[in-house]
Amino acid sequence: MSQPRLTARASALFFSLLQWLMGMRYVKFGLVGASGTVVNMAVLYLAQEHLFAAIANPRQRLYASLALAIAVATVNNFSWNRLWTWADRVQAAHAHHQRQEHTRLAVLAGQLGRYTLASWLGIALQYGLTLWLAHSLHYLLANVIAIVVASVSNFLANDRWTFGHRQSK
Repeated sequence: MSQPRLTARASALFFSLLQWLMGMRYVKFGLVGASGTVVNMAVLYLAQEHLFAAIANPRQRLYASLALAIAVATVNNFSWNRLWTWADRVQAAHAHHQRQEHTRLAVLAGQLGRYTLASWLGIALQYGLTLWLAHSLHYLLANVIAIVVASVSNFLANDRWTFGHRQSK
């Protein structure tokens, strides 16, 4: 085999594998989670070091900074999961609710409410674990570890409840 032909075949195989992985919902969820981690870390850093700098006690400042970071990352993750990870189910839900004369806003509000409730376990786990680990680790490292631990519960809850298939009546 010649070198260009081998490279083309390897590229095709790589892109085929990449396409297969992108079709997997958990991989999409993981990529959205990674973007949420970047958002979370950026907001946490900016809030801790600048936005809430007037709060003298670093521990108190961390409470406020972490709450803001989690809230912003939750909205980011909901938006991307809705638009990409579970887009097929969102479209099916819209079709089902249109037959029942629900508005798109009502469907969106319901999903956001379920997403938020389903994510609270992970959020509480992340928050508590970050604060606990921050006693012995840098707060940013503690937060990354907590995000990884909480991601599994978030995926399962949102896959089965928030964006789960709904049966027509």
